[in-house]
Amino acid sequence: MNNSTRRDFLADVGRGMLVAGVGAPLATDLGLVSKTWAAEEAKRLSFGAMEPLVALLQETPPDKLLPILVQKYRSGTDLRTLVAAGALANARTFGGQDYVGFHTFMALAPAFEMAQALPQAERPLPVFKVLYRNSTRIRDHGGVRSEVLHPVEAAPLPADRIGGEVLRDAVRRKDKSAAEKTFAAIAQGEVGEAYNHLQYTVQDEVDVHRIVLAWRAWATLDVTGKEHAHTLLRQSVRYCMRNDPGRHSPVRAILPKLLDQYHLLDKELGSRQPDDAWVERFAAAIRTSGSDRAAEAAAAALAEGIAPDAIGEAISLAANQLVLCDRGRTEDDGPKLKGSVHGDSVGVHASDSANAWRNIARVSNHRNTVASLILGAYHTAENDGNLSKSPFPTVEQLEKVGTRDSARLLQETEDAVQNQDQYRAMALVHHYGALGYRPEPVFALLLRYAISEDGALHAEKYYRTVTEEFATTRPAFRWRQLVALARVTASEYGTRAPGYAEARQLLRV
Repeated sequence: MNNSTRRDFLADVGRGMLVAGVGAPLATDLGLVSKTWAAEEAKRLSFGAMEPLVALLQETPPDKLLPILVQKYRSGTDLRTLVAAGALANARTFGGQDYVGFHTFMALAPAFEMAQALPQAERPLPVFKVLYRNSTRIRDHGGVRSEVLHPVEAAPLPADRIGGEVLRDAVRRKDKSAAEKTFAAIAQGEVGEAYNHLQYTVQDEVDVHRIVLAWRAWATLDVTGKEHAHTLLRQSVRYCMRNDPGRHSPVRAILPKLLDQYHLLDKELGSRQPDDAWVERFAAAIRTSGSDRAAEAAAAALAEGIAPDAIGEAISLAANQLVLCDRGRTEDDGPKLKGSVHGDSVGVHASDSANAWRNIARVSNHRNTVASLILGAYHTAENDGNLSKSPFPTVEQLEKVGTRDSARLLQETEDAVQNQDQYRAMALVHHYGALGYRPEPVFALLLRYAISEDGALHAEKYYRTVTEEFATTRPAFRWRQLVALARVTASEYGTRAPGYAEARQLLRV
């Protein structure tokens, strides 16, 4: 960048932050901007009282960001507010259409949850880490000049059609204007109903980012407030439209067929809790039966009155087995070395997807609960990779653990992580859990590295997945989730997160 371009850029950034503070009309009256520039500003999304902070996070260069964040935090701006502003800046910039951008968005709410488990002085670290990544990607994407989301007017919805079906059809046609206007109309209603209508589009294909973005956008409303639901949820509309396969996806035939065949829209959801053996068998069937048969197995279980969350638990365990059975990458992939299993590995992707399907089933209406579980089974069974027949750690790896002392087991686990010894880390955590020790010290140990390491865009999200799945999985199986997290943590160790060291230094922790 030459000096003139740099001066222009910095002038625009400063002017943009000032306009965000006083508003485009007043800025025009004061002569701070031209009428043309102000007209363009008027077409931008604005977030009311949050706008100055959103603009600050969107426009501040990453090398200037962390000192400002520390100052804001010490002056009383809490982490929830910073995360909310970061999420809105991200959504306005990327609109769910940039790979690093939407991964960063999906990490924000998990980072906030991770912060709650830390000592007070360290709580900003996971949030600052992700906000730094957010700022970096916004700059690389082109900043405010490349914003994707803009104000949109609602179009009238047909009185004789379900809004979700109208939206889905517009997305299939890749009619951006119709899809955006339709969802704007849907979003004028109750937020939960808007989310239910959005599922018609989300369920029209299965891919990890489609489903996880849809769930994390909903979960982030707990941070931003539901008044920002339209902004966050329309990211899914844009993502699905951009990534529509342009062909007849198999799930578009399978889902309605199974809903009709098992009369699932007419049946009340059951509450029968199966025993551990059933859950184990069902998880194995999902892994080994193929997508179509896994989807039908889920539909049949729902028709038999099995509790939806038990089916979701089995889907989650099947995905977890993909982490435990993964032989690792067959070749180096940038910072992800041969043998690694973190980042966009088959098991991490499957686990995050299963968690999303399971959570959407919990918060949705009857139709979307059964549809999410059927598609969750289908999607999990679709995953394959460089997998062993039996999960790690092996008997031989477990036999190498030579202590029963809890403190020593934790110390050796940390040593295994720092030496990137995935199998030893797994064996130690497996042994620790089998001895009946409390899980909190293991979570605390692994949390430190989920924050300090880069994690190839997945560290925060996967850590949150495991904490949620551990809490909602029955005792017989829950430690498998922590064993998998130990493995992924050892895999991702060695690539320090950008901005982490500076944040620690500025916070003096």
